Amino acid sequence: MEVAGVVERVGHICAVRANPAADAALIKSGLVAIREARAWLDAQQGGLVRSLRFIDSFAENTVADAAKQSLGRAAKTTERSDTLDKTPNLADALEDGAITAEHVDAVTRASKKLDGAKRDELIRRADRLADVAKAATAEEYARRLDLEAKKLQEGDGMDRLERQRRSARARSWVDVEGMWNLSVRFDPLTGVKIASRIDAMVQALFGDEVPDECPQDPFEKQRYLAAQAVAQLLLDNAMASHDNSDGDGADPGPSDDDGDGHGDGDTTARTAATGTRRPAPTPSPPSRSGPPEFVAVIDADAPGHHGPVVEFSIPVEIPARVLATLAGTADIHAVVVRNGIVLYAPGELNLGRATRLASRAQRRALRALYRDCAIPGCTVGYDRCKLHHIIWWIDGGTTDLNNLIPVCSMHHAKIHNNGWIIELGPNRELTLRLPDGSIRTTGPPTRRTAA
Repeated sequence: MEVAGVVERVGHICAVRANPAADAALIKSGLVAIREARAWLDAQQGGLVRSLRFIDSFAENTVADAAKQSLGRAAKTTERSDTLDKTPNLADALEDGAITAEHVDAVTRASKKLDGAKRDELIRRADRLADVAKAATAEEYARRLDLEAKKLQEGDGMDRLERQRRSARARSWVDVEGMWNLSVRFDPLTGVKIASRIDAMVQALFGDEVPDECPQDPFEKQRYLAAQAVAQLLLDNAMASHDNSDGDGADPGPSDDDGDGHGDGDTTARTAATGTRRPAPTPSPPSRSGPPEFVAVIDADAPGHHGPVVEFSIPVEIPARVLATLAGTADIHAVVVRNGIVLYAPGELNLGRATRLASRAQRRALRALYRDCAIPGCTVGYDRCKLHHIIWWIDGGTTDLNNLIPVCSMHHAKIHNNGWIIELGPNRELTLRLPDGSIRTTGPPTRRTAA
């Protein structure tokens, strides 16, 4: 894109902004012009940073000062510049406004999963896939790159798991607000065990009622509750002893606090560890000291196959050798699904008004039905979603399987605060009615992805 093209887009953006009668199509064209102009600027930034690296031994610091951003963000900009150097097709596409900086960053992230010649080959493949990047969102392109990275990995993935285990780190610091911060990173197998403990503690502490000081924003609310759960796990001696036991299971799934119900009265106390309010008496977290729990999803109606297809639902990527060992001792629950209907699942799936919180059996069944958030087009994974009552609990809705769907925090807030209306058909066909009168629909949920 030439400078004249950028000027033309800026002029269009200003014209749309100044037009009080602009319709949705015209506003969208303005947003497209912003995306294209921003991509051109990102391409120029990459070129400038490349030149800076030849003459400045601490280019990140100069970039941070110029952009008024942290060194961490500046380092990301420097990495992007380096990636653009190695991917001329993507660099041209970025300057033309055909892709975004997020597409380039996806290459950087994917390349870090490999070393040496494999990393170089992935970058070459990413550049050859520039046309794919032009037609895809950054998230879709990132998934394609992850697939290419997996093809390049040798063996059963044990080398990667061992590298991840060696990369485990923890650090703490006090920020400018005087808050003590903790940042940790673990390999996926350890991470899923820790996530299971945190989710169990959140349910134990706040299953019936959340503290008065809890934020109302759905994102901040979940982060706040998770922080209290982490503190309780770390500071409670009895729970810490329990946490050291072996054989913890996989993440049971999304939390159930969908915000459409309230606790019964002021039956609360303060935890000794954190000083925050919690239901009293507080139940212990679900015991997971036995074998790990996996869900075997049996698709009884998979097209193109002779007989049912079995898929094991595991929330993280685990090498085949480790998976085989786990499967030998795992607590495996079979869930049979067909065309959006659960034909068989262990446990009681309809709890009526006995409880607002979904049971482990219900979460297993929903995991078998959904890979991601139920909202059309959303790719947030099931394990990061919340279980929402279609007919709200406060309006008399039941905690039955046909009244529950997984939705991410962002779309959950839209449902509760922005007037989004969701309906489910007999095969869990979803109809989403938006406040502007538009309607979006999906067929029965499927865990299979497009080829």
